[in-house]
Amino acid sequence: MIFVELRDEQLRIDSVNPPTAEREPVHVHPKQESGAEVVSGSLVFEVAGEQRRLGAGETIRVPANTPHRFWNDGNEDARSIQFFRPALDIASFFETMFALAQQDKLDAKGMPRPLQLAVMVPEFGNEIRPASPPWPILRALTAALGPIARLRGYRGRVQI
Repeated sequence: MIFVELRDEQLRIDSVNPPTAEREPVHVHPKQESGAEVVSGSLVFEVAGEQRRLGAGETIRVPANTPHRFWNDGNEDARSIQFFRPALDIASFFETMFALAQQDKLDAKGMPRPLQLAVMVPEFGNEIRPASPPWPILRALTAALGPIARLRGYRGRVQI
């Protein structure tokens, strides 16, 4: 369950994260501060290589361009309110990811396939970037693969 609210140049997302062994890739929001308040359950945040477990009522802020990820390694669902400031176009990124999930176009780890990423990376590079490979290398790869992906019908923004 997700609820999205955009106000005052900030995107707030009310989300529920079930327990899982899978971890999202380490990533950065190059031009956005991000963070979360855990409402129930617990989440583990890895920020700049340091891990911190947050329980209900605890918050975390992640400065722009800081490598991070989070996951739920507990026994129950975790509910949190996440934020992104300024909002930029991060809502469209999440809408695209949810549309791809609904269309069964994500791999077993919940990630878009390479040609889909080739068109998404330049589309949302101001909002989110993987920490590895380095941004210049990733831009070069997507510049080479992007035209092939677009010829095959891939688009940077996908709607439900």
